[in-house]
Amino acid sequence: MTEYDHIVVGGGSAGCVLAARLSEEPDVSVLLLEAGPRDRNPLYHMPAGFAKMTKGLGSWGWQTVPQRHLGGRRLNYTQAKVIGGGSSINAQIYTRGHAGDYDAWAAAGCEGWSYREVLPYFRRSEGNERFSNAYHSGTGPLGVSMPRGALPICDAFLRAAQDWGMPYNPDFNGVRQAGCGFYQLTQRDARRSSAARAFLVPAEGRANLTVRTGVAVRRVMVEGRRAVGVETADGPVRAGRGVVLAAGAIGSPWLLMRSGIGPADHLRQRGVAVVHDLPGVGENLQDHLDLCTIAECTGAHTYDGMDRWDRAARAGLQYLLTRTGPVTASLFETGGFWYAEDGAPSPDIQFHLGQGSGIEKGIEALSGHGVTLNSAYLRPRSRGTVRLDADPDAPPLIDPNYWADPHDRAMSLRGLEMAREIMAQPALAPFVRREVLPGAGASEREVMEYAVCAAKTDHHPAGTCRMGVDDAAVVDPALRVRGIEGLRVCDASVMPRVPSSNTNAPTLAVGEKGADLIRGLEPLPAAVVPPN
Repeated sequence: MTEYDHIVVGGGSAGCVLAARLSEEPDVSVLLLEAGPRDRNPLYHMPAGFAKMTKGLGSWGWQTVPQRHLGGRRLNYTQAKVIGGGSSINAQIYTRGHAGDYDAWAAAGCEGWSYREVLPYFRRSEGNERFSNAYHSGTGPLGVSMPRGALPICDAFLRAAQDWGMPYNPDFNGVRQAGCGFYQLTQRDARRSSAARAFLVPAEGRANLTVRTGVAVRRVMVEGRRAVGVETADGPVRAGRGVVLAAGAIGSPWLLMRSGIGPADHLRQRGVAVVHDLPGVGENLQDHLDLCTIAECTGAHTYDGMDRWDRAARAGLQYLLTRTGPVTASLFETGGFWYAEDGAPSPDIQFHLGQGSGIEKGIEALSGHGVTLNSAYLRPRSRGTVRLDADPDAPPLIDPNYWADPHDRAMSLRGLEMAREIMAQPALAPFVRREVLPGAGASEREVMEYAVCAAKTDHHPAGTCRMGVDDAAVVDPALRVRGIEGLRVCDASVMPRVPSSNTNAPTLAVGEKGADLIRGLEPLPAAVVPPN
């Protein structure tokens, strides 16, 4: 039977970081297993390829269970199925959240995870083309750049947001988070900088690193109270030092439960032999729910219509020859962070301006080009679950339980109201003809009905293998699974609370810090900057 020192399960954002960092020790063998394929399709590397990613290409095609507070809808729930994971199919937005997010983790008992302690791991990853200071580094492997494909409507949006009352912020990841501005993007030289491209490709020449794609892991093998390897469709593989799950906030708890590690009663109901009763596995699912206002533009001020062959072909040729034009756009390049709840200590609403994001296609009332302003409540109180189906090998039962807490609904609707007010500002009048949805003059009831029908995930699941020191925690602050030796989880599932931002950058930081914990290295020196 083949044996490696470390087996990393899941080649997503955290998994690629782990494989690269662990294999820096030449006398340690590392195996990375990814169920999805290589990222050979050119769309993975073109920034605008994001528009094709949330369905089909690079996705498992999963859905939620019916959502009780959204009229029983099943929402499409994109989870990446490709090397690089979410970093290979997302909108490339690089935001870290608020300092208070991480300080709250530490205050809850997660020693070593405060903002000052995590910031050095953000900086270690980052190769920022513009910023190099106490908050940023220009030398890391991950390309981080300013948008190249922003259209004039983006500047008009920023003026409108400022007129509405949101100040301009040149760096959401710096001194402060609040305000409107351009997002930094995980791109380098107008190409997507995924975790696979940034971390894994430079490391794959190492003799001690093996990367296998298209390999699904069936279960973690446990002998006594120790994880000793994994079982795949091709047979078992042993791990001399340990197994690290990095399959994401859905995949990691799903695999733990299929391995007999999780809530004992649930496992027995599904016919899975209980290896270790760990009730917190699959609990605490959190996600950001997205609402948007949709407007019709006065002209070709968005990237709508890129699905037409002739237009797409011209744009593709321009990109290949000059690295300019529509293909360089991530489609969500401006936005902001602001406050919905009175007295909120930090921003609790995030905005994304969609330059022809695709959500407006198929709307009969929209006769021309469309633009969206998306809003998401960042600190949901609702908690959901990941559970096994009656057939444990079938796709997992994903229940974000959106709006179970009425506070989340109230704040989400307030965010939508704010978005509508911004889109109605005079600065956008040369670009925006009218609000199409929810529709100018819509009643409170009609806005609510629209929200129930149109809400969608922001693709930010977290928390299902929660880190902590209490009995309900799944992993300790060193990311070790409680009660099982030689087994860790290192991805967004360990986050006690979802960060107040997009989650790719925080997941990369978890991978960076997790690699040092596994290697037994001293933590990087804490930052000495004031919190944002």
